[in-house]
Amino acid sequence: MEQSKRPALLSLAKVLADAAVPYAVIGGVALQVHQDEPRTTLDIDLAVPQRGLIPRAQLEAAGFRETGRFEHSENWVGPGGTPLQFTDDPVLSGAIERAVVIDLEGVPLRVIGRADLLREKLRAGTDPARRRSKRLQDLADVQALLEIDPTLAAGLTAEQRDLLDRLPP
Repeated sequence: MEQSKRPALLSLAKVLADAAVPYAVIGGVALQVHQDEPRTTLDIDLAVPQRGLIPRAQLEAAGFRETGRFEHSENWVGPGGTPLQFTDDPVLSGAIERAVVIDLEGVPLRVIGRADLLREKLRAGTDPARRRSKRLQDLADVQALLEIDPTLAAGLTAEQRDLLDRLPP
């Protein structure tokens, strides 16, 4: 896992564990957890069942500060300037429940499982509202997950397989 975000991620995991908030790390940081190859990402993305569960006072006490609110997300910045985004997208509720727990320096960190991450990356990679470069990165992330765990391909639809087959070799 990239080291520059580690202090913020560790602090965040402690706050969320202490507040007993259900969540799952998603996005690029989750991909870093599930693969050995480096994956650059600017922020830490988390899914929560409801934004009302975000422990704002505890986060602020730990050095985080809110920077914006949107329809399905909240942006924060952590100690050291690490951007953080919470989403309450209802599509991720099952993934939050199925999150895997890893040990991060003695602190439990809940991370979206590989199969859920694959589905989420496919969804993002086919979202026409996202920039093309982001969609292509998401589809490359899907391919990387399939290379790590080929058994994940069993969960793909024929349409999803066709999409991935059209990617450059």
